[in-house]
Amino acid sequence: MSEKKKQTTIVLFSGDYDKAMAAYIIANGAAAYDHEVTIFHTFWGLNALRKNELVPVKKGFLEKMIGKMMPRGADKLGISKMNFAGMGPKMIKHVIKKHNALTLPELIDMAKEQDVKLVACTMSMDLLGIQDEEFVHGLDYAGVAAYLGDAEKGNVNLFI
Repeated sequence: MSEKKKQTTIVLFSGDYDKAMAAYIIANGAAAYDHEVTIFHTFWGLNALRKNELVPVKKGFLEKMIGKMMPRGADKLGISKMNFAGMGPKMIKHVIKKHNALTLPELIDMAKEQDVKLVACTMSMDLLGIQDEEFVHGLDYAGVAAYLGDAEKGNVNLFI
């Protein structure tokens, strides 16, 4: 009789580079240990999945303004502490490169390669005016009920 695969779920609420990195490091580690992993991106965590380039989609004025104020793509996220008018993220990225560690975009790619389920919260998308064309490819789209279904079976559930 085979043992049931362990499951790990992560809610990525934060749009901070360092917190998103932590979520993806844990997700990739859990996937390497043969866990089924889901990262549910909600509110500011959705920004890690946005494409770097501007995608022309039809939006209302308010949605356009929100979109312009948010960072576009994983590499554009700020950090949670010591931001220093944008110098903090540059310093962190320098340290990451110096230590040959993976960047957040590389961690996201690795997660996809390891079949980590990346989910964009549809309610947050609606509230922030983000459309699926604005995201990188390979995502699932779901609401909180789908996340709760995964979390209910989870052995590890994290909120970052």
